[in-house]
Amino acid sequence: MQEAELVGRDIEGAVFVATRERGLWADAFFRLSRNRLAMAGLAILIMIAVLVVAAANIHAVRRYDPYLDQLYNHVQEGPSWSHFFGTDNLGRDNWARVLAGVSISLQIGIGTQIVVLFIGLMVGATAALGGRFTDNVMMRLTDVTYAFPDLLFIILMRSVLLGRDWPVISNPKLQVILAIAFVNWTIIARLVRGQMLSLAERDFVLAARALGASPWRVVMQHMLPNSLGPVIVAVTFGIPIAIFAEAALGFIGFGLPPPTASLGRLVADGYAYMQVNFWVAVFPATAVAILMLCFTFLGDGLRDALDPRAH
Repeated sequence: MQEAELVGRDIEGAVFVATRERGLWADAFFRLSRNRLAMAGLAILIMIAVLVVAAANIHAVRRYDPYLDQLYNHVQEGPSWSHFFGTDNLGRDNWARVLAGVSISLQIGIGTQIVVLFIGLMVGATAALGGRFTDNVMMRLTDVTYAFPDLLFIILMRSVLLGRDWPVISNPKLQVILAIAFVNWTIIARLVRGQMLSLAERDFVLAARALGASPWRVVMQHMLPNSLGPVIVAVTFGIPIAIFAEAALGFIGFGLPPPTASLGRLVADGYAYMQVNFWVAVFPATAVAILMLCFTFLGDGLRDALDPRAH
């Protein structure tokens, strides 16, 4: 536990220096703030989020509609003051379309991890607390899911299970989120199970049980909060994985349907015109790389900050 110095004066006016211990989360934030790469990644992500929100609500930021404004006298132009990222084969502004694609990637990346966190917590906690038979069933299910190649399983889920017009999940964006989440929950489930099995033998958990605390209270007040550190790190690392998976689906044609401006589809559309105007593919591909790097740097910083043994 880190200590923070406090400088003050006593009742006689003499200067004294006292120390107090920071809490776990305050100490973690202090360590995170000292990681330059993590803070740089966080700052860039905040700027991107602000820019995306502003572009969705302020026409002056995006300048053109990413779908409706088709300027046929400005087809396949390079970057300029009129079109920061150039135009595509239909004369649509790439700046507006990349911003729309970044918004979609962030929604899918974060939305996927929300679903992954829910499934992983349920499966991992059930396996850890449900007895040996339940543990074996849940872990074998996790092993079978983990054994499939990720992209192949996502394509299978997207095309066969979620590609139809279901009454509840007919939104294509939600379908992609669920397809990716149903493949990537295994890491969180294993992590939660391992953390809870370890915490079940700790003194403070045994003391809570000895004092008559219900199993639900032990899990919610003692075990789950102490498992959040590694889970938060895993979720942060999972966001770039989901962003890349969505981009890969869009690139091969299994992602969001056209004319949705997902980054993967923008790269695929620009790839066909690389000989004419390579900027069309470069800018969305760079946006994917920046998002993945920023979340990876932030995840590295959180891992170091939440693990006291790393220092």
